[in-house]
Amino acid sequence: MTTLRFRMVEEAIKRKAVDVKFPDKPASEYFGIHVFNRERMAEYLEEGVFRALTDSIDNGKPLSREIADDVARGMKKWAMKMGATHYTHWFQPLTGGTAEKHDAFLEWDGKGGMIEEFSGKLLIQQEPDASSFPNGGIRNTFEARGYSAWDAASPAFIVDTTLCIPTVFISYTGEALDYKVPLLKAEQAINKAATEVCRLFDPSVSRVVSYLGWEQEYFLVDEGLWAVRPDLMLTGRTLVGHESAKNQQLEDHYFGAIPTRVMAFMKELELECLKLGIPVKTRHNEVAPNQFELAPVYERTNLANDHNQLLMVIMKKVARRHSFRLLLHEKPFKGVNGSGKHCNWSLGTDGGVNLLSPGKTPQENLQFITFLVNILMAVYKRNGLLKASIASATNAHRLGANEAPPAIISVFLGSQLTEVLNQIEQSRSEGTIRMDDKSGFHLDGVSHIPELLIDNTDRNRTSPFAFTGNRFEFRAAGSSANCARAMIVLNTAVAHQLKAFKREVDVLMLKGKTKENAIYTLLKEYIRRCNPVRFDGNGYGEEWKEEARKRGLDCETSVPVILGQFVAPEVVKMFAECGVLSKKELEAREEVYLETYTKKIQIEARVLGDLVINHVVPVASRYQNMLLEKIGRMSGLFSPERLEVLTKHDMEMIERLSVHIAEIQSGVEQLADARKRANKMTDPKEKAMAYHDTVVPFFDRIRYHIDKLELYIDDEMWPLPKYRELLFVR
Repeated sequence: MTTLRFRMVEEAIKRKAVDVKFPDKPASEYFGIHVFNRERMAEYLEEGVFRALTDSIDNGKPLSREIADDVARGMKKWAMKMGATHYTHWFQPLTGGTAEKHDAFLEWDGKGGMIEEFSGKLLIQQEPDASSFPNGGIRNTFEARGYSAWDAASPAFIVDTTLCIPTVFISYTGEALDYKVPLLKAEQAINKAATEVCRLFDPSVSRVVSYLGWEQEYFLVDEGLWAVRPDLMLTGRTLVGHESAKNQQLEDHYFGAIPTRVMAFMKELELECLKLGIPVKTRHNEVAPNQFELAPVYERTNLANDHNQLLMVIMKKVARRHSFRLLLHEKPFKGVNGSGKHCNWSLGTDGGVNLLSPGKTPQENLQFITFLVNILMAVYKRNGLLKASIASATNAHRLGANEAPPAIISVFLGSQLTEVLNQIEQSRSEGTIRMDDKSGFHLDGVSHIPELLIDNTDRNRTSPFAFTGNRFEFRAAGSSANCARAMIVLNTAVAHQLKAFKREVDVLMLKGKTKENAIYTLLKEYIRRCNPVRFDGNGYGEEWKEEARKRGLDCETSVPVILGQFVAPEVVKMFAECGVLSKKELEAREEVYLETYTKKIQIEARVLGDLVINHVVPVASRYQNMLLEKIGRMSGLFSPERLEVLTKHDMEMIERLSVHIAEIQSGVEQLADARKRANKMTDPKEKAMAYHDTVVPFFDRIRYHIDKLELYIDDEMWPLPKYRELLFVR
């Protein structure tokens, strides 16, 4: 074994699990020690300052500059005690990741020396360059000013020696250039609209909060093998590579024993997460080889999203310490499952009531059904927009690929809820809504197994938006996505629908109907109208695609076309009425998403061309020449007739190699021409469409021939780590 590939495989096989040292105490005792949470606030802030800050966090009350100065002093004192030397405004630009610029706690002391300083002004606001981040034309290159502003609702935290302050990011002219601003506004919209509806049932409700529990899927590959795969390094996925004879078909990886080296990584990751206040709870092997999942306890959506963004940074750092590279691409390997990020979403009141949990009284169940049906209406009206909220160049590889829901947004309810809604729709008068609680059963013949409780709904993994007992699971988001993009759309759509419902209830009551009768009348009408979006069957079936079209659901699969939903007139109106995003901000987002789509495909096309020119064709030609030389040497030993018989298979192989090489070279030339034509286009939508329609089709065409060559060429000559090595060496 002399090739670089074989040396990397040998090193990967020899790697041992990294020894990780853990605190000698329960996790609950070191949870959040790197977070300026309420416990730290109470310790480092004066009582009046602490009350003012918590009032701002809980109730949105503005903070004075004097209070901000006091908070900054306390925060700096705590941070320096924890070893921090710098601070940064940590924000979420439209790149989809996070951004940070570190400044030291240093100012002149007026005597020629330096002093550690951190004021309320520095805490509250900074001015990063707004023109250097994606902005969709909101800012010109020469107009650089932007502002990051402290989000007090998300606590500051320390990473290494830097105090990180979660912030929003806006332009000089006030438009949102990040995910946090519209997410916070969507939170306000759902709070206001849902609270008004709750007061139809309980006048004491003063606040409604949305909750998010994400499930983060990811792949791990050995760092040495990753380093000799240019496609993995530059695009996050394998552009070439034949499937391994064994991949996931035996279904033996899912929930299997976690490999020792991976377990060491998981333990250190969980330790870092818990210190940062990320309440991680669940870890397990996923379906595909080398695929895993991490999930936390539910939190308020804004904080949960911050924690997911922080997690994606931390897990990459920890992976490298264990000689892994972490892959968040939605489809890094052909032929095995891709990675998603299921977003479990629910609504709760300040009184601790889960609005998506069936109640025990008719009144509670009427409230539950009211919110359930209004959510169905929101998903029905905005099914195209919800798809746009999770659409990307990377997620397009995963959706509908028999491991993820199809690119058609529908809702799964389960048999019991479906029956309840059907009865309401068909009833002629008000009725009592009854929901069965969990029922129990025993396993016959196994006396030592306790009674099992069965949920009143099953699960449907092919549904993109499934009700799972006390929440909805939005399963279509991609592994690398910022959860906020989907949560902004979902919360805004539901808020808009709840506002419409409340208005209609008020109108019916003014016409003389009782409150209960008005609610029941509207629920019946809504159930009938949103029926097309309800689907409990197999979302993978071809018959569902045809049925969905008949129902009028959005069945578009082209990402550039799907992204147009953000600027549809009714969508612009919805966001404006809820005060979440302006028309200008929506147009900017569509442009940013289109440009991101184009650039990702552009990078992949260039990398594929480089792989062909520098790796694949030279090796294939060398192997072809070896066969030709073999035949040439044999020609002096055998008669022409005998030589023809003995070299028949070699000649057939040479011909096959020639055909594949020619197809690859021709395909790459055509790919380059298509890319150059698309690059001349200046309109972002036109350009993205050209990349989708004329560039993307070449990828699978070229890959087919490269993967055939991988099967034919001498294994010792093939330069790229193969799937059996990437997916099974740990």
